[in-house]
Amino acid sequence: MRTVRLNRDELVSRLQANRDNHRAIFERAVEGYRERWVEELERRLRDVRRGREINQYFSLPEPEDHTDDYDRVLTMARMSVDEVIELKEDEVAMFVMDQWSWKSSFTRTTTMYDGGAR
Repeated sequence: MRTVRLNRDELVSRLQANRDNHRAIFERAVEGYRERWVEELERRLRDVRRGREINQYFSLPEPEDHTDDYDRVLTMARMSVDEVIELKEDEVAMFVMDQWSWKSSFTRTTTMYDGGAR
């Protein structure tokens, strides 16, 4: 099976749920990311005040926000005049099963800051 025909309302409902879940995970990860930055800056400030040698460079991967990907597809589905929408196999993977090409990178980064991210 290379394509499938889906009810537009069911597709929109699934996309919206996937989008909301993505956004919630992202927002929790951003909170954790900011907390990690503050912790690191405070630690380095303590080192400076104590006269210790400090590493001037550090990097924390920033959480990725792909909410726009969901919003684009949601808008397309909502504006469609068709009650039934035909999707290809790769589109079903992304839109219905939430298996985007960026998903593993997103999960890896957000898990650093929010252990419950999936």
